[in-house]
Amino acid sequence: MRPLKVFLTGASSGLGQALAREYASQGAILGLVARREDALRDLARSLPNPGAVHIYAADVRDADAMARAAQDFLDRIGVPDVVIANAGVSVGTVASEREDLEAFRMVMDTNWFGVLTTFQPFLRPMQDREPGAGGWRGTLVGIASVAGVRGLPGGGAYSASKSAVIKLLESLRLEQRRHGIRVVTIAPGYIRTPMTAHNPYRMPFLTDADVFARKAVRAIGAGSRFKVIPWQMGVVASLMHVMPRWLYDALAAKAPRKPRGGAGD
Repeated sequence: MRPLKVFLTGASSGLGQALAREYASQGAILGLVARREDALRDLARSLPNPGAVHIYAADVRDADAMARAAQDFLDRIGVPDVVIANAGVSVGTVASEREDLEAFRMVMDTNWFGVLTTFQPFLRPMQDREPGAGGWRGTLVGIASVAGVRGLPGGGAYSASKSAVIKLLESLRLEQRRHGIRVVTIAPGYIRTPMTAHNPYRMPFLTDADVFARKAVRAIGAGSRFKVIPWQMGVVASLMHVMPRWLYDALAAKAPRKPRGGAGD
């Protein structure tokens, strides 16, 4: 069996790095994207087969840079089997503060628009390739968040961006099915990464990044439509989704907030 070809953004740390390590352990050929080229090089050298790793220093907010990275991977390796839009940032925001407007834009451009810039260059090539096992031509994966289920106080930018990601992926799943392309939504709960390291509140069901990555890769391979990791947060998310607004407001209004300006990726 030939190795999987995987293109992954936000690979220099956190969830992206854990996913890269998990796929590398399975012998995949990797295209890794992040803003920090030095961190990507360090990661590539630490993987089992550095020669199967292709790195691209690019910001997912830059559609042209992402198109160049995608084209290089297509030229060198071919059409990827799996494309994972993982790059993301989290920033505590306050809507009443004028200077926070740029933070709102940055979070949305990275977390939502970055999904589009990651997927778009590969859509036509995937649609045009010969179908593989089960009649599928490829898999697009978006990393959303349980935070996208309901708005969180102090997290308006992050919650809004991840809610938009969930809806975008849902639309793409319906659009691309007829082309033989699967679309998978992965919604992490609290995962131990640099992004969550400075949260000054209790994080229920906190999960190590490598555990998350193993479960996510299994869900991606199975073609899951929507998967919350860990499963306990899936129960919480389901309850939050159906909770009446008056009850959610009463419970969440006094919830701890992410500190304003605290960011990670």
